[in-house]
Amino acid sequence: MLNTNDDLLHRRLRNVNITGDASNRAVWVELQYTGRPCFSTEVLKDIRTAQHAVRQNARAGYEQGAENRPLFQIFASRDARTFSLGGDLTYFIELIETENRDSLLAYAKTCIDIQFASVTHYNIPFTTIALVQGEALGGGFEAALSNNVLIAEESARFGFPEINFGMFPGMGAISLLTRKIAPALARRLIMDRRVHTAEELYDIGVIDELAPDGEGRAAVLNYMHRHMAIAPGLHGFQAAVDRVMPISYQELSDIVEHWVDTALQLSEKNRRLMAYFARAQANRVAGTTTEIMRESMRSSRWTNGV
Repeated sequence: MLNTNDDLLHRRLRNVNITGDASNRAVWVELQYTGRPCFSTEVLKDIRTAQHAVRQNARAGYEQGAENRPLFQIFASRDARTFSLGGDLTYFIELIETENRDSLLAYAKTCIDIQFASVTHYNIPFTTIALVQGEALGGGFEAALSNNVLIAEESARFGFPEINFGMFPGMGAISLLTRKIAPALARRLIMDRRVHTAEELYDIGVIDELAPDGEGRAAVLNYMHRHMAIAPGLHGFQAAVDRVMPISYQELSDIVEHWVDTALQLSEKNRRLMAYFARAQANRVAGTTTEIMRESMRSSRWTNGV
């Protein structure tokens, strides 16, 4: 198992905590935000470092045929109110206003590197699991979708606010959603500007397992217990899914190019609206809620219209 007591690793990670769970052959990778609960460049750097450590350990165990090699990674947040509020909108505005395409593209590429590693489960028989408590918006929703299994507590909320300020979710949303639901339904989910409940997303197949509030971790443990003994079948099924519904890094890369081009075309009005949502990310640090987002994203049950 991964040596999660590695002092050097922990000194390098300010925004992520890694915990080994040998009895369940699992590694927990938990976000522990030191600032705004969004994917800042610092948070992304720590996630990539954590992924590299998990990948190395899991691959070594697999190649050596280790009896107790890791089988699961759980990606979660230590803040039960917030999984992630998405991309760093303040940083986006800065790059857009200075027309810094290279840095905007580098940020987006880092995101899809993380998503691709997760959805392809490090290219070994291994299962990535997301546990969502609280809110998963924009890039936070995409990060959850990039895992092989998505478990959420009943009070969790999901949505894509990007369309409100003239953008679209470009770090995997379309590719990842269409692996789970029909393309027309994925399009509606991205474009409808609503905050959706975990229950409605479970009903349409986006969420794999639903847990009562406060029981998300128990649901993850239960999932691993049920599947540990049948891991070969689980991993064989994942391989079949990958064959039938392959996800291409080139596809993700092409989409982020469009995302960057779109961002650089935003009007002043669009940027003001983006700043409105950026303040919601800052407000969460102060201990307030994200009502500023909820007011802009209509919260309702699923309807037939966009």
